[in-house]
Amino acid sequence: MTRGLELYRSLPRYAAARVVSGRLPRLSSMAATSAAPLRLVDRGDPALPGPGWVTVRPRLAGICGSDLATVTGQSSFYFSPLVSMPFTPGHEIVGDLQEAVSLADGRRLAAGSRVVIDPVLGCAARGLELCPACAAGRSSRCDSITVGHLSPGLQTGYCADTGGGWSRAMVAHHSQLHPVPDTLVDERAVLVEPLATAVHTAGRARIATGDRVLIVGAGAVGLLTLLAVRAYTKAEHVTLVAKHRRQVELARRFGADEVLAPDDAVGGVRRANRALRLTPQLGGDFLLGGVDVAIDCAGSASSLSTALRVTRAGGRVVLSGVPSGSVDLTPLWYRELELVGTYASSGGARRGDPDPGLDPAAAGVEGGPDDESDFGRALALAATAPLDGVVSAVYPLARWREALDHALSAGRLGAVKIVFDPAASA
Repeated sequence: MTRGLELYRSLPRYAAARVVSGRLPRLSSMAATSAAPLRLVDRGDPALPGPGWVTVRPRLAGICGSDLATVTGQSSFYFSPLVSMPFTPGHEIVGDLQEAVSLADGRRLAAGSRVVIDPVLGCAARGLELCPACAAGRSSRCDSITVGHLSPGLQTGYCADTGGGWSRAMVAHHSQLHPVPDTLVDERAVLVEPLATAVHTAGRARIATGDRVLIVGAGAVGLLTLLAVRAYTKAEHVTLVAKHRRQVELARRFGADEVLAPDDAVGGVRRANRALRLTPQLGGDFLLGGVDVAIDCAGSASSLSTALRVTRAGGRVVLSGVPSGSVDLTPLWYRELELVGTYASSGGARRGDPDPGLDPAAAGVEGGPDDESDFGRALALAATAPLDGVVSAVYPLARWREALDHALSAGRLGAVKIVFDPAASA
């Protein structure tokens, strides 16, 4: 039998988790996760959906912000037709292959090989002829994630048929697999998927040489995005907005030129860019002038509002964090800003055109056979970046409530990434 966590359909529990989590931090985050429609179950290993699929036993699986939003009922109903329930969460995974498999480029991976997984369930995984996005190596834009021989699921960890990383066994298609070098320890390898997403964000931001960049949010998403921006762009000045002391320390270690507290974000950008600060009768202050590119890595209404209000006219605002809340879009209109979304990673971009928004020579970071893909760059960055201590705590599945509580309170507790070790005993 395979033990794993399962999110199931229960409107009363979903509503309870949503109400409780909406009142945090007044209520314990443990109360929100306890109310969630999540349970620990014992089931058989997931069946292989077809040719090219293999069983993977996760070694470590991360807890992502999107996982937390889903578990606590804060994610948008937009996603409801893009998932199939019940599903096992977990898409940040390093694991062991249980069968040998051949990759699309001809490489052969033996049983027992360590891999990280590109979680997007695009056309190749679904046994379909490649859509234009997948054919160009942009699987994050696949239009076929609800059809084919799999149940709907935008990613592994949101699909009933594949399982997910929060379990002792799951299945993956060979198109999703990236081998892990022997020199890369598990605690770094489990960060490769979120690093690949961060690399993709840096590319989507299209940062030009000499640009001044603001990153809003210093959780795992923001800190890894800072690493990617420093490694793969030629930004002149990068500022990070961070709330907690540990985040400030890591921001400086990861290459931020300046770190601002949230209540000083507008003032700090004004000082650094000699912009004019204006105060409306209602609402937050804003700037005439500001940064060239702002990246919202928190996904809150306040973080996106800050990004919009401190970006110069004609600049670019990139939405990386899972969005929530309503925002006044007047700055977008009046300042003629570009608003750019970024989701997951391009995974197989090496089969198409390299992302024009990235400069592989910017910091001398070199990858392996996949070095033009987001995952290739992420593997290279995971091997060289100062990531020690980013994985802050490891929990067995049996302590899942404690693990999710820790993840929900990570910033306040000085943590960054909380992960499960599915094979560990309680």
